Amino acid sequence: MVKTHKAASKRPLNKPMRERKGDKKFKVYVKGKGGNVKTVRFGSASMSIKKGNKSAKKSYCARSGGIKGTNDKTSANYWSRRMWDC
Repeated sequence: MVKTHKAASKRPLNKPMRERKGDKKFKVYVKGKGGNVKTVRFGSASMSIKKGNKSAKKSYCARSGGIKGTNDKTSANYWSRRMWDC
């Protein structure tokens, strides 16, 4: 989910933080194409990141590697893979 904001100077860019409402676990503010600040929400609030479990991490990184947006900061997949250290 991506939302555009106008007051860019008050938001920390490219720093994932906990989401306080809704059904997503994290959010991050990024500058999109055209200079607009966007909110990218990612991660299921009902699941935990198990990056300490080697087989779970390997499986997640393999699954998410084929999804679009692995190099695009405005995609939820980019930030989710970054949280897992893929």
